[in-house]
Amino acid sequence: NAVNALIILNEDGHILTATENGYGKRTDMEEFSQQGRGGMGVIAIQTSERNGAAVGAVQVNDDDEMMLITDGGTLVRTAVNQISVVGRNTQGVTLIRLTSGEHLVQIAPIPNTGDDEDEEGEEVSEGGEVSAEGSEAPAVSDNSDSDAAAGDDEAQEN
Repeated sequence: NAVNALIILNEDGHILTATENGYGKRTDMEEFSQQGRGGMGVIAIQTSERNGAAVGAVQVNDDDEMMLITDGGTLVRTAVNQISVVGRNTQGVTLIRLTSGEHLVQIAPIPNTGDDEDEEGEEVSEGGEVSAEGSEAPAVSDNSDSDAAAGDDEAQEN
C-alpha cells in the first residue's frame, strides 16, 4: 500500500477514486475520517487483480465532469453524476472499457464553471482563427490574387 492522493476536503461533494483497469467510484466524504499528524491514512478503494492498482483520487461535485486518460492515448469525458456512489470498502464500477493491455493512467476533474459551451460555442473562420460567438474574427488577407497579379506584371515586362 502507498499514498496515492492527499486531499484537503471541502464541505460538499464526493471523493472519486479510479484504478488502472478502468474501475472507480464516488464515495461520500463522511466515510473518510480526519487524519492528524502521524495518521496512517485510510484506504479509499479495495484493489485486486480485477481492478488493479489505484490510479488517483480527486474531490468532485455532482455537476462536474471527469477526463479519463489511458496509456493508449484514449481520452473519455464523463459526467460525475453518472458514476455510482458506494462505500470505501468496495472495488467500484466500470468507468471506462479498456482494450487488451491498455490501462487507465490518469484522472482529471473538469469543474463546472457555470459557462455553457453549447450556448456560447466557438466559431472557426476560413483561415482557422477561432473567435467566441458574437465577436468578430480578425480579417485574413488572401495574397493569392496579389501574387498572381505580380506574376502577370513580370510577364508583361519581358
